[in-house]
Amino acid sequence: MKTVDMATMRLTPRHYYIVFVSSLGQMIGTAVATLAGIIIPMLNIIMHPELSSFMQGLIGAIDLIGIAIGSVIFGRLSDRYGYLFFFRFCPAMIFVSCVIAILFPSVAVLTICLFFVGLGIGGEYSLDSDYVSELMPVKYRSLMVGVAKAACALGNIIVAAICFALLTCWKSADAWPKLLWIIAITAAVMFILRIRFYESPKWLLDHGMTQKAETAVKKFLGANVTISQDATTSQPQAASQKTSMLSFISTNWKKVILSGVPWACEGLGVYGIGVFLPILVMALGLEHFTAGENAIFHVTSSVEITLWISCIILPGFIWGLILINRRKSLTAIQSVGFWMCAVSLVILLLSYHFAWNKWISIGAFMAFELFLNMGPHLITYVLPPHIYPVEQRGQGVGLAASIGKIGAVLGVFVIPILLKSGGAMLVLSVSAAVMAAGALVTNIFGKEVSGETESE
Repeated sequence: MKTVDMATMRLTPRHYYIVFVSSLGQMIGTAVATLAGIIIPMLNIIMHPELSSFMQGLIGAIDLIGIAIGSVIFGRLSDRYGYLFFFRFCPAMIFVSCVIAILFPSVAVLTICLFFVGLGIGGEYSLDSDYVSELMPVKYRSLMVGVAKAACALGNIIVAAICFALLTCWKSADAWPKLLWIIAITAAVMFILRIRFYESPKWLLDHGMTQKAETAVKKFLGANVTISQDATTSQPQAASQKTSMLSFISTNWKKVILSGVPWACEGLGVYGIGVFLPILVMALGLEHFTAGENAIFHVTSSVEITLWISCIILPGFIWGLILINRRKSLTAIQSVGFWMCAVSLVILLLSYHFAWNKWISIGAFMAFELFLNMGPHLITYVLPPHIYPVEQRGQGVGLAASIGKIGAVLGVFVIPILLKSGGAMLVLSVSAAVMAAGALVTNIFGKEVSGETESE
């Protein structure tokens, strides 16, 4: 039987299966954010007085706080103890947390459980890109990491569609805990699929376990697949040699800025605007409703508009993946995406201010989502594993994801405050400025590390 090198082999169905299993973490991350944005206005209907701006921001951001913490914790733990255990543990924690929130419905329990859901998702964000980037052939590595990231578009679309269908049938805001079954079932499927998964071959190599690494590769990709000869000659990296976080940042500060700060700026668009998209749709007057109708119909209509806007997310990812496959510069794609996001938000602001036709506003919103996911949302995920070597990848990717989620947390907290203090105009102005800042940082530091090549 002719042997093939995992680094140079063609893509096989097993590669696609690895990407599918890994990408479910991305899907569940955006699913939770979308679901939180739907649950918040439902809670406002049944609670008297309504949730404060702070509580709305807390519910929307608490899972992101968990993600920021979880991505660093699980990134470092996986570098030291291996990927596989945490790859299974994270979906199990998400499932248990959701079930508890369903069985004991209250704002307090929901908030606590969403934090633990976020911890699990943070681990996913660190681990799934590691698995994909390390198991794909070099030629397709960035593309397939991008494909895994694109799965998050399905999280937005599927949750918005299911929630719209359920709210149309239920016609009651009291049923909000049942919506969490969407996340719980997804997490259960993730755990089941990962029972027959294996340790990262490159992590095993990095820790001197060459024979186990070779066995893992064969289990993942086939009995005739071998590890790259370059990889097998690398020096083992003992866990005790891992640097502290401060030392890591000081040594890699340019990479940290390039991979983290734009991710934080992108976080405002994906989560700040994404979580409160139904509420922003209502604030901009884009939904359809009749005065005097039950408030749940107001929410249901805004969820419908949210669904249509969310449907453009997937084409945005596909566009970005095509550009990656054509070997276009990652930082150039990210920069253009940021600038076009800023332009789209300015058009949306003008449309709202001058009361233009609402379809212009919806079109501008869709353009924002298109460019956000073509550029920043996709590339900020692809870039970190691209620029860090394997012995630093878990820590580097985890740190980048953590910085990104800190930005997302700030975005989610600030959106309801901006809405209360300055309305939709202030939200759009600040968001456009943040998108422009992401473009500037990408332009400056992208050139600084342009000489970097993908590390094996």
